[in-house]
Amino acid sequence: MADSGFRSCKTGNPIDDCWKCDPYWYKNRKHLADCAIGFGKQATGGKYGRFYVVTDPSDDPFHPRPGTLRHAAIQKRPLWIAFARDMVITLKRELLVSSHKTIDGRGSNVHIAGGPCITIRYVTNVIIHGLHIHHCKSARSMYSSSSDNDALVGEVSDGDGISIFGSRLVWVDHCSLSSCFDGLIDVTYGSTAVTLSNNYMTHHNEVMLLGHNDGFTRDRAMQVTVAFNHFGEGLIQRMPRCRHGYFHVVNNDYTHWLKYAIGGSAAPTINSQGNRFLASNNRFTKEVRVGGFFFFC
Repeated sequence: MADSGFRSCKTGNPIDDCWKCDPYWYKNRKHLADCAIGFGKQATGGKYGRFYVVTDPSDDPFHPRPGTLRHAAIQKRPLWIAFARDMVITLKRELLVSSHKTIDGRGSNVHIAGGPCITIRYVTNVIIHGLHIHHCKSARSMYSSSSDNDALVGEVSDGDGISIFGSRLVWVDHCSLSSCFDGLIDVTYGSTAVTLSNNYMTHHNEVMLLGHNDGFTRDRAMQVTVAFNHFGEGLIQRMPRCRHGYFHVVNNDYTHWLKYAIGGSAAPTINSQGNRFLASNNRFTKEVRVGGFFFFC
């Protein structure tokens, strides 16, 4: 943990101790980039770029207007993106975030809801912090802006809250996610060096998928840290569901599931450490299965 210039408030959470204890954190927003842990620790996001303040919650995927989140996210240069005020952003197409971006919701109540949500696809160095992401939908699109004045021929988006696809050095922290069409957070297609931390997830079926499918062997190189998350009410399964790679699942709080919490196939290595599981009175949700993968407690 980097020296932040102030005494730790001893929360026991090294990410929060790094920045949140400083009452003047907003004067040095980019210090957040020094606070990650785990496999995504080296993600710099937009640390070496300028600040960009989102002032307009509207969305035009074909001609993004300056001041909108989409206009900021597709720029080719590094940016640290913050928000001028509370806002609800309903995207009309999935938001394709380009490399070297931080989307920093601290200080504002920012919801991305009611449309397609966030896709991190074949990029590097992305930080997403402090957003409320919910009721994300699948959408058919012909084109989506992927970088300055470029158009990407689109497919049907899955309806994930956050989809991390073929990317590396990604950190998702302190987001709340719920009620999406597909997964809340999916990490697939050879993505690696990813940390998912301090997120609050509720009211969803297939919560978190790490690994595309059992036959996609490129995911053997996947390394993902899942730390300090709260898996809350109304969840059913995949917290996470792991395939092929190495997964450190540490210090998470599990307070509800209907089928299973942590699962895997295709010989992943899952290091489960320091998690708290509060099972229901249904004896079928108390079962621990070990088969086809390594599971360390």
